[in-house]
Amino acid sequence: MDLGQLFGQLYAGGQNAGGPFGGTSTPTTGLVEEHVIFGGEEKLRKLIKSSIEVMKGDAFALISGCIPALIGDDVEAVIREFENEAPIIHINAPGFNGDSYEGYELFFEAVIDQILTPLPKEKGLVNILGIVPHQHIFWKNELYVIKKLLENIGLKVNIIFTEPEGFEKLKELPAAEYNLVLSTWNGHRAAKKLEKKFGTPFITFPSVPIGPKQTSKFLRKVAEKLEVPDKVVEQYIKEKELRTYRFIEYSGDMLLIVYTHSYFAVVADSNSAIGITNFLVNELGLLPDIIEISDNPPEEYRQDIINALTKELQIATMPEIVFEPDSYVSRENLRDRPFQLLFASSLESPTALSELDALSVTVAFPAYDRVILDDSYAGYHGGLRLIEDYMKTFAGPL
Repeated sequence: MDLGQLFGQLYAGGQNAGGPFGGTSTPTTGLVEEHVIFGGEEKLRKLIKSSIEVMKGDAFALISGCIPALIGDDVEAVIREFENEAPIIHINAPGFNGDSYEGYELFFEAVIDQILTPLPKEKGLVNILGIVPHQHIFWKNELYVIKKLLENIGLKVNIIFTEPEGFEKLKELPAAEYNLVLSTWNGHRAAKKLEKKFGTPFITFPSVPIGPKQTSKFLRKVAEKLEVPDKVVEQYIKEKELRTYRFIEYSGDMLLIVYTHSYFAVVADSNSAIGITNFLVNELGLLPDIIEISDNPPEEYRQDIINALTKELQIATMPEIVFEPDSYVSRENLRDRPFQLLFASSLESPTALSELDALSVTVAFPAYDRVILDDSYAGYHGGLRLIEDYMKTFAGPL
């Protein structure tokens, strides 16, 4: 289980290793055949006891997987034995019930049901939802950038996952004036549950904003809802747009001489695909050929994703949009197409140049060919970073 987490998720997320409390450091019952017959409750009891003794934490998250769900272990009863020793959040998440995106929703639902209590609303405080750790390979810096953007217009921001006082931030969720959901579907269940239980309204955005146009639109919408003075917002937007577009000008020669109005393809989760596609088209003048959505969103959200991918594009011919979670099929879909640039995961990269005659940039999970510590395409500066990543695939000495 630990190695599966380490290599299957953390390393596949751009070397986003889990730190001192993740990866191979994660305590686990390690259930085997005998526990399927006799149950694993006693082993769980011992594991909780030893974990509380040797690991310091404000709270513990207990994730029960496939075997406890199949054999019917009473995990909740075991947890209740330790209710006076440490807060324990139980997430019932057997792998056969869904993927990591489902796990994100299950985590928040468990937190809302098990530990949150009503709090007075705090003016100007917002929670950020919809950015799924590790599945969005730039998640840490995406959260940080969004926090700084909103703080610069006078708001207080709870990003939860990367905060040092994470458990305290979790308990502050009901105090927010608004929840901001930066996805067409991730985080929506959590936002609706928070609204129902604590009366917190939410604002949705199709993706994490990339570059000046998306970021300025995001800030204006948030500012309007939270009654931030126009003067404050517009002054900040003016400063950031002036600097960003000045730096984009430095890449003007390459934009005009090499790959001018080139076709591109995207294979990524819906959040990444929306932000990247809109930036490449509306800010750089590239042309989308095919967009493949890899995160297998529920059917009821797919039209929203299509709308987010097309309604803002300032072009005459829309790209082909395909929902395809199977990486083999998605690679086959890329064959015999006119695109010259591919923005995708490491699964598509090896075939890009050798078989598709295209240059590639890894922008989505899994990302085995890049290390991501403090990087993202979010915000004003993130657009510049995306330009750097794609231009370095062809830029060189003249």
